[in-house]
Amino acid sequence: MVIRFAGDSGDGMQLVGDRITDVSAVFGNDLATLPDFPAEIRAPAGTIAGVSSFQVHFADFDILTPGDVPNLLVAMNPAALKANLGDVPAGASIIANIDSFEDRNLEKAGYAANPLDDGTLEEFRVYPVPMTSLTLESTKEVGAKPRDAERSKNFFALGLISWMYTRPVDPTLEWIEKRFESKAMVRDANLAAFKAGYHFGETAELFDHPFEINPAQLAPGKYRNITGNLALAYGLIAASQQSKLPIVYASYPITPASDILHELSKHKNFGVRTAQAEDEIGAIGMAVGAAFAGQLGVTATAGPGLDLKSETLGLAVSLELPLVLIDVQRGGPSTGLPTKTEQSDLLLAVYGRHGEAPLPVIAASSSSGCFDAAFEAVRIAVKYRTPVILLSDGYLANSAEPWRLPDADALADISTPFATEPNHDGEYWPYLRDPETLARPWAIPGTPGLMHRIGGLEKADGTGNVDYEPANHDFMVRIRAAKIAGIANDIPPVEVDDVDGGASLLVLGWGSTWGHIKAALRRVRENGKQVAHAHLVHLNPFPANLGEVLGRYEQVLIPEMNLGQLARLVRAEFLVDVESLTQVKGIPFKASEIEAKILEMID
Repeated sequence: MVIRFAGDSGDGMQLVGDRITDVSAVFGNDLATLPDFPAEIRAPAGTIAGVSSFQVHFADFDILTPGDVPNLLVAMNPAALKANLGDVPAGASIIANIDSFEDRNLEKAGYAANPLDDGTLEEFRVYPVPMTSLTLESTKEVGAKPRDAERSKNFFALGLISWMYTRPVDPTLEWIEKRFESKAMVRDANLAAFKAGYHFGETAELFDHPFEINPAQLAPGKYRNITGNLALAYGLIAASQQSKLPIVYASYPITPASDILHELSKHKNFGVRTAQAEDEIGAIGMAVGAAFAGQLGVTATAGPGLDLKSETLGLAVSLELPLVLIDVQRGGPSTGLPTKTEQSDLLLAVYGRHGEAPLPVIAASSSSGCFDAAFEAVRIAVKYRTPVILLSDGYLANSAEPWRLPDADALADISTPFATEPNHDGEYWPYLRDPETLARPWAIPGTPGLMHRIGGLEKADGTGNVDYEPANHDFMVRIRAAKIAGIANDIPPVEVDDVDGGASLLVLGWGSTWGHIKAALRRVRENGKQVAHAHLVHLNPFPANLGEVLGRYEQVLIPEMNLGQLARLVRAEFLVDVESLTQVKGIPFKASEIEAKILEMID
């Protein structure tokens, strides 16, 4: 079942969507979510620009996406209906809060006539429900004023949906009690509205019967719901513990990356230090300084912030210090679409610095996979003394899915020793490299006998003294590049999902397209077609076997939420004539769109 709640940004759609998500997880369903926020902090109420929505897909089997289209749209006002109706397929259900479909709201939404009456919705099953008036009636006994009581109508909708889809009730009641325990009037109004909505579903003759989605058969273990930003925070903490380095996390608030700072600030017990910097440049400066001092320096941002951090990122390349920079990508350029998703920063991550300044680039593929991606980014940064860019995006950041907790004892030890004594004829040479990794030693400032220069001017090989000699600069540029290229031998080979080994088409993806590609492949294979899939986590350097994998297939398709950035990199590196499937709409692909392109190429 795919349900979408939609209303004004102040109607609490994200809240009720989150509640349905949690109770579905408690019930044992597999699930995926797609929150959608307006870009304006508070657009005019009742307008299209102010519509906020939350889509949740839950099932009794393993699912990979939040659903292509909703089976049910809950529209709290005319603007919510108009903004989302184009996504609702014929025959689907619409629950409309008829109390809001009055002339003023219809005009704000751009309707010349009431769509509930003029035949606009004749292709759909429409359930008109007076949510506002029923909420006001149900909250009279608790003494809530009408304006305050009206705010509880989202809980009326939540109660109704909980009845319709047999969602557990007790977890929601307990959550309301706890969440609003300091505001008795609000608590009681929300409880009354929720119960009224649930009982309305039971007693009204609008609905034939409730539906039940059975629990999914998931692998045994302890699960919790997790969003991408939360998983990134947990992955950083786990990597901090396993590297034995305390985190210094500095960032400037920016959508959709701010939640990482909020979460990490709660975990001082793990040695996490957080700082909200005055700007993006100050934030990465703090992180580089922390790395120089022997800490795990981390910063996070979104696209516009990555622009600002690029100069200091080049400094970190020159200093050859470990640093993790998380970029939660959003629509651009400039301010662009601050609350929408995109994969438009890949070329910026790979090439977006002046001079020859290569560094590793890693991309998370799912919300729960952000944990592993964060751990891997720290592993590479610490081992190779290099800044690493970790790419997530707005969809992964806010989308939730079940995550099976890993065994903490099974996590790899990624600690690295600091330099503690001279390493060259009684002297300390800060750029004397490890012969295997080409990483330089890492000395904590103040260690006796290990004083060394630091800064952005070109260093002499070995001694680290300032050196402008042409031959030395050429050597240092090449050896820094060789260090990054050598990481290809320390990352897993790309794995190919090719069931019978007989496919002629390979779908190559990266980042958050993973679930939508996998869902499309399921549909294609169910129709007897053969198609292969490979998904990249490491984007610079590429896995060592990627060229060999690409050479096995007659056709290669790369779906991306940009204008073909990975396709350009693959064409340039491997001279393979790949085909792109691109979109820059601020929303994830639909599995059906990728399915259609695959079938077009196969046929």
